[in-house]
Amino acid sequence: MRVFLAICFTLFASSAFAHTGVGSASGVIHGFLHPLSGIDHILAMIAVGILAANLGGRAIWAVPLTFMALMGVGGFLGIAHVPLPFIELGIALSIIVLGLAVAAQWDWPIAAAMALVGVFAIFHGHAHGAEMPVDPAGLAYALGFMLAAGHLHLIGIGIGIGAARLASTRSHAQRLTQFGGAAIAVLGGGVLVGLV
Repeated sequence: MRVFLAICFTLFASSAFAHTGVGSASGVIHGFLHPLSGIDHILAMIAVGILAANLGGRAIWAVPLTFMALMGVGGFLGIAHVPLPFIELGIALSIIVLGLAVAAQWDWPIAAAMALVGVFAIFHGHAHGAEMPVDPAGLAYALGFMLAAGHLHLIGIGIGIGAARLASTRSHAQRLTQFGGAAIAVLGGGVLVGLV
């Protein structure tokens, strides 16, 4: 069964290509708008924020900042043309896995949550580093992209905290975020097979 799933993921991954060579990769505005124009970015980064809010405490800032820092590392790898296999598959799986992490409501150690988001952040960063020009316009694009990523994380944190405050009980809040995480994971499956 594992071999079958691996083959399916590999075959369907090409339909999820949403990055390299698409659109302008220069300037702050293009960089800021890019994450907001792709459902893969929106879902993954919001899921990171919700996961951080669910964990609470230091995780609220540590988990999103880890994602952003390692997205920067991935970007440098992409700029340097360091090969990273299965980039688009990694991006699609990030949505599914992060959505499931939110849905599962596990009480993750902060370090484990940071490691999880960090691995996927490298894929997101690499995809964009590979398409950025190595000049001031590319640097401005990276800055805009990071700003948008931060805003999407904040939206996710707001959703997580808002669900906890709006629900009448803790169990209702958990069900709301579990439903949201499951919806993100399902949409991630759609991205994986090219339906979303």
